Amino acid sequence: MTRLSTLALAAVLALPVVAHADMPGKHPAYLHALTDLRHARAHIEKRGGDAEMKWDEQTAIREIDAAIGEIKKASIDDGKNLNDHPPVDVKADRAGRLHRALELLRKAHKDVSEKEDNNFAEGLKDRALHHLNEAINFVEQGIANSKK
Repeated sequence: MTRLSTLALAAVLALPVVAHADMPGKHPAYLHALTDLRHARAHIEKRGGDAEMKWDEQTAIREIDAAIGEIKKASIDDGKNLNDHPPVDVKADRAGRLHRALELLRKAHKDVSEKEDNNFAEGLKDRALHHLNEAINFVEQGIANSKK
């Protein structure tokens, strides 16, 4: 085989690898959801001027952690820890933090709700959505309580 034919063959064999490098990873929506969940969790966890965390915030964090756990059970893990999130405005009051967390939870819910073609992941999706719905409910209760 000539040197030119060897190079041509190597180039043809490398095409699938190069094409695959541009393809998004499996479940990119779940990875976006993980980022939003960590960020929402940080907004709830940051107490700013609050003396202590309220019951609805603690419960919402437990539900967020459970949703993160369900997503990770399907081996959809970006390897980042809970403290890897965009900066949180520590000066925001409780209502402001909870509103931002609610927005992020709804984004994560939308991402996790996308069509799933993996039967194994379908069960995890249902459980993750259940935990997200619970977290959203508790954050909404926290917002309502902050207006009192």
